[in-house]
Amino acid sequence: MKAAIWLYLFLFVAFFDLHAQYPILTPFAVSLGAAPSFIGLMMGMYSITHLPGNLIAGYGVDRYGSRLFIVFSLMAAGIILLLQSKVTDPWQLLVLRSISGFVLAFLSPACLSLLARMTTDRAKQGKLMAGNGLVHTLASVVSPAAGAYLVSQIGFTTAFYVLGWILIGTAACAIFFIRDIRLQEGEQPATPSTPSPVPVEDAPMPWIIYILPVAFSCAQGILSFELPLMATDESSMLTTGLLFSVVSIGALLTLSMLFLNRIAPFSRTLWGSLALAVIYFAIAAGVPLPLAVMLLLIGMAKGIILPALSTLLIELSGGARYGRTFSVLSIAFSIGAFLGPMLAGQMRELVSPYYISFVALMLAVSILPFHNSRTVSSRTHFS
Repeated sequence: MKAAIWLYLFLFVAFFDLHAQYPILTPFAVSLGAAPSFIGLMMGMYSITHLPGNLIAGYGVDRYGSRLFIVFSLMAAGIILLLQSKVTDPWQLLVLRSISGFVLAFLSPACLSLLARMTTDRAKQGKLMAGNGLVHTLASVVSPAAGAYLVSQIGFTTAFYVLGWILIGTAACAIFFIRDIRLQEGEQPATPSTPSPVPVEDAPMPWIIYILPVAFSCAQGILSFELPLMATDESSMLTTGLLFSVVSIGALLTLSMLFLNRIAPFSRTLWGSLALAVIYFAIAAGVPLPLAVMLLLIGMAKGIILPALSTLLIELSGGARYGRTFSVLSIAFSIGAFLGPMLAGQMRELVSPYYISFVALMLAVSILPFHNSRTVSSRTHFS
């Protein structure tokens, strides 16, 4: 448990630092002369460069452990932020954001894999994943508004410089306080009450499930692209930061509802995604509700989906291959995060980008139930 607390602490600082950039990157790019279509390309490149990093992390974490990748990711991201404080044109920013996407691709699979290895009990693994979501959400509640306020007080250059050194300091601390937990060869999860549907060595990758994170991150990427475009000056940039915080407050509300963990992960994932799709449709259709209320509901849906999805993938992994399982999850998130801003930047004059979010999520929700039939087939085959 002590190891989990240290990891949560480092994750809080890292997520705080990274989310603090959300409301300020788009205004910063605009200040350099970037057009909305170029900003969409920049956000898309950040996500697509996750892919090679995710692929390396998938096998690297299983073979070498998580600590090396966590330290490297945080340290490199901090150095890139220091360089980012010196950029003078949009193309320099595009290159640095692309490199940043690659180095940060190692962070999520490494952290999730380390958390999953802390126990072989499925119930405790679910609680650890919920704790990860809670830490992530707590950091993102205050960090967007804090980032916008920081820029309004000290400017873009100094803000990036400060955030960069925070990440470097976090990486240095992680060297001393994070220890790897390795799964022994052939070790089985000690969960007789919830056996794996197929033997560990034969458990297939749940490819259908990965369609959902693609759609989810596509919608999230569109939201992250659209909200900062509302900022035209320092005061509106602070308002945008507060709107990002509203999303996180919504997630915090549902993450605090511990009774939701009693519901099967697949059901939480499916119905939470359906609710999220309906909310995006409501925004696209112009339902007469304040934007802050809509964003709060989006956050509440996120707070249901993300921990449920992680727990579901742990169950389907058969108690092994955590690095590869969460690496593919990160790849799926990266693909969606690439498509979202790109589509929004190119099509926002033709259709509401939030309608694209609705369509993507509804497609995923429609396909997701086919997972159950494949699971039944696998159980029949291996019994």
